[in-house]
Amino acid sequence: MEMQQSDQAANHRHIPDADIRDHFQGCLLGGAVGDALGAPVEFMSRDKIIAQFGDGGIRDMVPAYGLIGAITDDTQMALFTAEGLLRAWVRQSSRGICHPPSVIANAYLRWLHTQGIDHPLHRHCLNGWLIQQKELFAQRAPGNTCLLALQEMRSSSDRAKNQSKGCGGVMRVAPVGMMMAGQTLSDPTRKSFSLACEVAAITHGHPTGQLAAGAFAAIIHQLLTGISLVESIDKALHLLNGKPGHAETSGAIRQAIKFAADNPNSTDALQTIGKGWVAEEALAIGLYCALCATDIEAGVILAVNHDGDSDSTGLIAGHLLGAIHGASGIPQRWLGPLELRTVLEDVADDLATVSRWKLDDDAGDEGEYYFDRYPGG
Repeated sequence: MEMQQSDQAANHRHIPDADIRDHFQGCLLGGAVGDALGAPVEFMSRDKIIAQFGDGGIRDMVPAYGLIGAITDDTQMALFTAEGLLRAWVRQSSRGICHPPSVIANAYLRWLHTQGIDHPLHRHCLNGWLIQQKELFAQRAPGNTCLLALQEMRSSSDRAKNQSKGCGGVMRVAPVGMMMAGQTLSDPTRKSFSLACEVAAITHGHPTGQLAAGAFAAIIHQLLTGISLVESIDKALHLLNGKPGHAETSGAIRQAIKFAADNPNSTDALQTIGKGWVAEEALAIGLYCALCATDIEAGVILAVNHDGDSDSTGLIAGHLLGAIHGASGIPQRWLGPLELRTVLEDVADDLATVSRWKLDDDAGDEGEYYFDRYPGG
């Protein structure tokens, strides 16, 4: 009987219009395929990548962590970001008050649980739909900064006390821009920027680690509302201007723009930008590859075949290009074996339709479904 009721509630789930769905799913799936393509070569130099896979570098999914199409902690944490955002929406809608970064911090504590690490705050937050996905209980080289910052947390309102500007803040915030694109708000790009900065601050204390995340989420939001990549980047630079400590992020973005115009599709340009281990370099590499590419495949392949953090740069480029070209533009040979593909598609649908959810006292089966899926808090 319970399963039957659950199936009936799921029938009330909102599905986006086809074009919106294509681009929202493209954003999450594009990031995930970039993550999975880069995972096997994350710690390899470009010379070693070429020696193993040939002059074109890695172009097809190969085994990582024991399977083909394996995602890493980057996509795991992006999913938990999305879950936190959606649970914050439910909490705000049902209770009238919410602090989204704190709800997202609880989501990251659920991710910490999937990594086999206990925490005193777990007794309050180990619930919901996402944590039931057993494939997420896999350790895929999680970043030490994220692990340590979360372990040190004593309240969901705590923020990182470190000075890290690693890319672990920027690589997980695409859902912030997606969430804002799924709603009708005043100045949603600025709100995407500000919220993503706060989300990154949960684990990364350096301004660059936060501002790069804000710029990335702002760009994703604009792409999903039909604005070109060039215009989206220009708006992000405008938002960065005047923020304390913005110079590293703004400078890296401008360098990516210049290289894309003067020296496109160049591994030498990528080497000059950096290796992607820190936030501004990872963002700049992703933007450079997206600016150079005519399609998702070319941009993601460029983004993973370099010295450095190939899964994170592949993910960032994939998010950008997936938002631009849609899921229909992702090669089927990459999508076929992708781990957690259905979960990613469902979460993208939820981010796209959240403003249409009925959560009041008269919502019936629809409200029951969303409250069970994303319990507020």
